[in-house]
Amino acid sequence: MNWNLEGMIVDGMYMGAYPCRGKVLVSRVKYGGEVCHHVVLETPITIYGSVRDRVILDHKQVVRVQDDRVEDSRYDDQFELDTDYN
Repeated sequence: MNWNLEGMIVDGMYMGAYPCRGKVLVSRVKYGGEVCHHVVLETPITIYGSVRDRVILDHKQVVRVQDDRVEDSRYDDQFELDTDYN
């Protein structure tokens, strides 16, 4: 699996507790080698009283990826990420 999810729709758990869904604007490698994704949310979420329309997800917080770059990929090209790193 490619670490670069730019342009794809992702479902994730922001801060491990808040479900979110949106389009990845930027995927980057952080200092130390971990990957994070800057996501524009389809629906804003409220975190501790603050409304957010964008979040940064660590790669391990991404639960599902949908390749939205292909027309009609709503149900095609979907896959679950293997999050069992142990």
